[in-house]
Amino acid sequence: MAAVMNVQPGGAQGLDNQARWRWIGLAGLLVVSGSAHFLRPKFFDEIVPVSLPGGQRVWTLASGGAELATALAVAIPITRRHGSLLAGLLFMAVWPANFKMAFDWHDRPLLQRSLAWGRLPLQLPLVYWAWRVRQSTAHSPSVARGDG
Repeated sequence: MAAVMNVQPGGAQGLDNQARWRWIGLAGLLVVSGSAHFLRPKFFDEIVPVSLPGGQRVWTLASGGAELATALAVAIPITRRHGSLLAGLLFMAVWPANFKMAFDWHDRPLLQRSLAWGRLPLQLPLVYWAWRVRQSTAHSPSVARGDG
């Protein structure tokens, strides 16, 4: 079991592994989501308010790029603490677009409407996830070594 879990001085076991999977998962989610903005931009264009300057596609690509850049910041140990803060802020920043999508989809089939409304409360655990990565980075000795 000790081969799988990091044994830390003072008896804290598995904390580095948990923290590692936490940031890997967060970075992975941001890569998938950010990439989707470039692979399926039309879907994201539809939820960008037309009142924003610059056009919907600009905002779609900019938000996808922001998610990819944030994923990179989360993946690099020296920038992970700031990257996870950016991830939390990003999750809060896109929440209005998710509300817009839920309202705009009032005439969609029940399953799509349910998914649109159901995803709204999921932003809160995403913000918490980013905060947990930030907290674990602040206390992780492996970050100082560059292997966290």
